Amino acid sequence: MASGFGYHGGVPRCFAYWQEFSKCYAQTDVPSQCALQADDYLECLHHTKEIKRAKQVKAEFLRKAEHQAHEGRKAADILADGVIVGVGLIQRGEAAHSK
Repeated sequence: MASGFGYHGGVPRCFAYWQEFSKCYAQTDVPSQCALQADDYLECLHHTKEIKRAKQVKAEFLRKAEHQAHEGRKAADILADGVIVGVGLIQRGEAAHSK
């Protein structure tokens, strides 16, 4: 990274963020003023915020899918019983075998 070249030549993917951070750090008397540039650079390197957000999105998707599956099972049970069974014209289970 220090050389400014990537593994396969050319500019590395986070080099622009490194340059912003380096420029800010060189020009300031208080390094804490460069926290935003440092966060951007570290995010580019490690993708921690992106990974956290992706996990949140996945968890919400799974929660909704589970809820829809649960609701789907209810609808499927109703459809499996059918309208005739619901009216009582056909008995299911032991009552049907005893006649």
